[in-house]
Amino acid sequence: MEKIKYEKQIDVRFDTDVCVVGGGPAGVAAAVAAARCGAKVCLFEKEQCFGGAATNAKVPAFMRFSDGVHFLAGGIGREIFDKLYGNIDYTQIEFSIDTETLKQVYDDMVKKSGVIFLFETNLLDVITEHGIVNYAIFKGKERLFAVRANCFVDATGDGFLAVGAGAKFSLGDGKGHMMPATLCSLWGDIDWNRAIVELGKDPDNRFLKQAFADGVFTVEDPSLPGMWKLDRHYGGGNIGHVFGVDGTDETSITEAIVQMRKRIREYERYYKEYLDGYENAKLLLTADVLGIRETRRIHCDYMARQEDYMTQAVFPDEIGRYAYPIDIHSYQIGVDEGLGDVYAKGYEKGKSYGISYRSLLPMGLDNVLVAGRCIGADRAMLGSVRVMPCCFITGMAAGIAAAIASWKQQTVRHIDSKELQNKLIAMGAYLPFVDK
Repeated sequence: MEKIKYEKQIDVRFDTDVCVVGGGPAGVAAAVAAARCGAKVCLFEKEQCFGGAATNAKVPAFMRFSDGVHFLAGGIGREIFDKLYGNIDYTQIEFSIDTETLKQVYDDMVKKSGVIFLFETNLLDVITEHGIVNYAIFKGKERLFAVRANCFVDATGDGFLAVGAGAKFSLGDGKGHMMPATLCSLWGDIDWNRAIVELGKDPDNRFLKQAFADGVFTVEDPSLPGMWKLDRHYGGGNIGHVFGVDGTDETSITEAIVQMRKRIREYERYYKEYLDGYENAKLLLTADVLGIRETRRIHCDYMARQEDYMTQAVFPDEIGRYAYPIDIHSYQIGVDEGLGDVYAKGYEKGKSYGISYRSLLPMGLDNVLVAGRCIGADRAMLGSVRVMPCCFITGMAAGIAAAIASWKQQTVRHIDSKELQNKLIAMGAYLPFVDK
């Protein structure tokens, strides 16, 4: 392949305390938390709204915010939850997402915090020296520009900033296998009075074997997370898997989304012909982007382990606790990854595991934190920490830590974890094992 050398002088458009890359739940939580601590913050998002999987990928539901007794995603996550659902009792169940309301909640929260933000802005590269990221290079709609910051928070989901700065990482299971992606969707004209909506009681996949025998599907995928009730006649589809997708490669993503836009019509036929209440169901739209479950896990000072989940670990530098089961979607039909029993068992009410601050610290980098699904974790723990409520937890911690490091001119590795914990608690974090 031919190579060329490309050089260009560009403006340093922003000089800030904290630069957050990625405007999903982790990025919004990080930016708002840092700004509330008094830091000057810039937030950059490649799409045209905040929210990531919930808005652009149309994932129809938040997983649990609670362990059934305690609200785990306290602080930023609690504020967002209350604006969407009201200040209701703690619960372990999942919650359907009103996408347009959520977009406005994020917009209002970020604007009110004083964060400088831009949509349509892609991270291209970073300039790093001796473990310090000095500049991040972005492309806006038509212009290239640089951002200088004291600290950077990588909330890209893929760990793109950290990897660009030299961080080591694991991709999928280490053999090139990653969880499948899903192209989520919006549906209308569903008769919810006749459709079964209790997942697990009578799941949407109950007639798949018959549909396979009838030749409905080109890919005989036995797993079907299913349809979520959004309103009186509307549903959000977490429907179908596309296998073999590398969410860090544009060729792979292109092939996958074209495939799924075609295959979703097979699911439309299945729902209309095989399931009660969907006879008149209409596919209204598919998401703008694929829902990616897994790409990189950045190698951090501490890698959260399956053992931490099993033992309900407690850490002296704990920045939050979470309780969603280990949820790994098999990378290939017919492959059992051996974690189904762990997912099915889950936790008893009131039980949770701790997340160490060190899982946000990429090895070898002194002014970068990671938040969201690219934090330091083994693959099993990725299955739990990747979901959106946990992204609020890690994002809020990363934002506060970045603010502390910036104003004290310390590396992110050398801030006082007790100070971080106290500020997290003051902002609403659930940290029951930290001495007040």
